[in-house]
Amino acid sequence: MSKRLQVILDDGEMKEIRTIARRRRMTVAEWVRGALRAAKAEEPAADPRRKLQALRAATSHSFPTADIEEMLAQIERGYAEEAA
Repeated sequence: MSKRLQVILDDGEMKEIRTIARRRRMTVAEWVRGALRAAKAEEPAADPRRKLQALRAATSHSFPTADIEEMLAQIERGYAEEAA
């Protein structure tokens, strides 16, 4: 279902928006919808505090790690053993 949104602009703003829309061969409504979608896309998908909390929880653990080259070699050996 679609909803109507009413926005009140002063004459100067409306004229600028009409000019931009006309230049792009769009209606004002199309241009406004696109501008709202672009602004929405820039917003974070989730609450940043929640993301930070998850990161802090994840980094609080102490797991064993290895040198990246050693890990890759072990993975390759495992693939070679599976194929044999």
